[in-house]
Amino acid sequence: MNHPSYKPQRGDSGLAWGIAPGIWGIALGMLPAQRDLWIAYLAAAAIAAHLLESSLPGLGPWFKPGLANILTLVAFFTFGWRAAVGVTLIRIIAGSMILGTLLTPTIVLSLSGAAGALLALGLTKRLLPTAGPVGCSLLSALAHITAQLMVVVLLLTGPDGLPAIMTLLPWFLVASWLTGLFNGMVAALILERFDVQWPDRPLNLENS
Repeated sequence: MNHPSYKPQRGDSGLAWGIAPGIWGIALGMLPAQRDLWIAYLAAAAIAAHLLESSLPGLGPWFKPGLANILTLVAFFTFGWRAAVGVTLIRIIAGSMILGTLLTPTIVLSLSGAAGALLALGLTKRLLPTAGPVGCSLLSALAHITAQLMVVVLLLTGPDGLPAIMTLLPWFLVASWLTGLFNGMVAALILERFDVQWPDRPLNLENS
C-alpha cells in the first residue's frame, strides 16, 4: 500500500477493488486501484452511517435523514457519478444484508429512492455544471423522497393510499429539503477539508 500522502491520479493502473466485484464491475468499470481504494473507504463509511441511522428514530413513515448520502456526495464530487453509484449500491446491499432487510420491501424503497437521487445528481451536473454540493444535495433529496412515495403508492398502498400520501407530501418535501441542506453542507465541509474543487479534481491528501 502506498504512503498515506499518495494522491490518486487518473493514470494509475490496476484492477478494480476486489470486494463485490460484480457491483464494482457494473457500476465503476475497471478503475485504477488506488482510486478504488478511496471509493471503498467511502462505501465503508456509508455503510456505517446507514447502520447508525437505522438505530435512530425516523422522522416519519419511510423517512430517514439519509446521513449516508453525505458520503455519496463526496464520492460524486471527488470521483464522479459512477463512483457515487458504486458507493450507493454497496451501501444499500451490504446494509440490507447486515440488517436482514435484503428480501423485504425496505430494500425496494431504498433502491427506488437511490435511483431518483442518483438520476437527479447526474441531471443537475449536466444541466447546471457549476452546481455545488448543497444544490445537488437539495435536488437529490427531493428526488429521493418523490421516487420512494411513488413506489409506495404503486407497490404497497395502491390508489387507495394516494390521498394520504398527498396529504403528507408537503411535510415530506420540507423534511427532505432540510435534511438535503444539512447533508449538502456537511459534504461541502468534507470536500473543502480535502481541497476538492468541483466539477472534478482528485483528492488532495497531503494536508490531511
